[in-house]
Amino acid sequence: MTVPPPIIAPSILAADFARLAEEVRAVETAADWLHVDVMDNHFVPNLTIGLPVVQSLRAATELPFDVHLMINDPRRWAPGYADAGAYNVTFHAEACDDPVALAKDLRAAGAKAGLAIDRDTPIEPYLDLLPSFDTLLIMTIKAGFGGQRFIPELLEKVRTARRHVDAGHLELRIEVDGGIAADTIEQAAAAGADAFVAGTAVYGADDPAEAVRRLRGLAERAAAEA
Repeated sequence: MTVPPPIIAPSILAADFARLAEEVRAVETAADWLHVDVMDNHFVPNLTIGLPVVQSLRAATELPFDVHLMINDPRRWAPGYADAGAYNVTFHAEACDDPVALAKDLRAAGAKAGLAIDRDTPIEPYLDLLPSFDTLLIMTIKAGFGGQRFIPELLEKVRTARRHVDAGHLELRIEVDGGIAADTIEQAAAAGADAFVAGTAVYGADDPAEAVRRLRGLAERAAAEA
């Protein structure tokens, strides 16, 4: 198994929305990406932030934005996040009838393209699409709410994806999102994940930057031992 150095992406879904710029700066020295969860109250039963907030935050930090669109009709909305300066824009396979076409649009707009697979979606039908993507985000919970308990059985999707990526020598980040914390990140890293979204584990800590560094160390150790 060949796994690149881990990416830790704190999720601002767990941050204090009244102090977003400060919360982002609290992890700037430690985080690799900033994970931005966009929910539309249609694809998932929750409503969070949208493009205006992303545009405002983009001016407040140099961190690369890892935008996760949990929305219907991503073909309509996703390129706008690329135009706003997002580093990576991930949309859900379940919400898009032509994922490869949208990936091309995102890359043309200057962003990396990510494909997200929700809890109940099999990964196998999408494996052949992966050369068109830069990131595969595998949910380790049901998309839509922060603070849920990690579901270890979903790591079988990560193992399947890692085998496929390694066999095809693909340049693809395998990202996990949901319940990632100090007691679960090692399992995910050992399964082959190399990018980790952490919300409560970071923003619920007294020192968010130190929490990021601790998570990275755990992931590095687990990957080295795998």
